[in-house]
Amino acid sequence: MSDMSFKQAKELVERMEFSEIALRKAVDNLEKSSQNFEITLKHQEDIINKLPYADKKLSYMYIAIAVNIGLIVGLLIGKYLL
Repeated sequence: MSDMSFKQAKELVERMEFSEIALRKAVDNLEKSSQNFEITLKHQEDIINKLPYADKKLSYMYIAIAVNIGLIVGLLIGKYLL
């Protein structure tokens, strides 16, 4: 190390500073990505929590359709039998 010139030392310090800046940017990007990931997970959790309610609504729709079809079939049978 004692053989290092001032110019070489200066270049080494500049490289270390650039490395530090790059590391800071990488850490900042990682923190932003982590926050976005947590937000995305929260949205996905909300969607998954709503699925049973949507399924329940579909069940009610199937029942309503079945009742309507039964009514129409009953009317058609009643019309042709009388």
